[in-house]
Amino acid sequence: MRTMKLGKSGVDVPVIAVGCMRMADKSVDEAKAFLDTAMNAGLNFFDHADLYGGGKSEDVFAKAIGMNDDVREKIILQSKCGICPGKVMFDFSKEHILESTEGCLKRLKTDYLDFLLLHRPDTLYEPEEVAEAFAILKESGKVKHFGVSNQNPMQIRLLQKYLGEEPVCADQLQFSITDCHIVKQGLYVNMREDNAIDRDGGILEFCRYEDITIQAWSPFQYGFFEGVYVDNPDFPEINAKLQELADKYGVTKNTIVMAWILRHPAKMQPLTGTMNPERLLECAAAADITITKQEWYEIFSSAGNVIP
Repeated sequence: MRTMKLGKSGVDVPVIAVGCMRMADKSVDEAKAFLDTAMNAGLNFFDHADLYGGGKSEDVFAKAIGMNDDVREKIILQSKCGICPGKVMFDFSKEHILESTEGCLKRLKTDYLDFLLLHRPDTLYEPEEVAEAFAILKESGKVKHFGVSNQNPMQIRLLQKYLGEEPVCADQLQFSITDCHIVKQGLYVNMREDNAIDRDGGILEFCRYEDITIQAWSPFQYGFFEGVYVDNPDFPEINAKLQELADKYGVTKNTIVMAWILRHPAKMQPLTGTMNPERLLECAAAADITITKQEWYEIFSSAGNVIP
């Protein structure tokens, strides 16, 4: 599996990360078969969150992978905190970050996380508190590197001001063929079009400039978890173009979707969401092909994105 540096962490990670949000729905045996497939394919970067399955996803993962010191050395673990289920609120307080991290470590049966991300922005947060929590976690060896999720440039800059030399390494953002406004708005600069509205503060270019890795979540979803567009009859143009290129490269449409994301020079790291071992391997195959620039724009256009 091809690797990349994740932000300024200096850590080599697979160009494709394995999202574990749906692992709570699997038995330990099912999860083990899935994780064996991932590891054999070189996909050893696993993304979690304390929110996923109310913590059950992390628990099932640890049991399925047979967590011990030897296993831990072979994998890269990332988790997220900040969303408070049942409370309809976000919480980036020092107390919550530390408590949530302890919970993640306990469920994952590990002494440390490679990466901890703040899960969606908390408008009431105090960046000084976050910095203090991060410092405690770093000094104790419980977290090696940090990042954010769904944040814009000014939110990241404000946090970075208080983190000092500790870099924000990643920003998880929704990005797919159907939901790619972070790219689209950059094509409509200085135009009287709705597409020209910058809703994200130029987050794509900001992350490229600051060497922050964009982790693309829901690469196969349209809308906000409304469903998948691959093999969906409501998206005939997209599927026709994906099939054309899948035939050309001798892969599946799922592979082409991931190859489309990997083709962008921002060096995004897409997060898979599937718990299907076969589909996971289709995603992994994208690391071995590079579509052309013209093909990238053809896929982009097949979603109804008009090139100005």
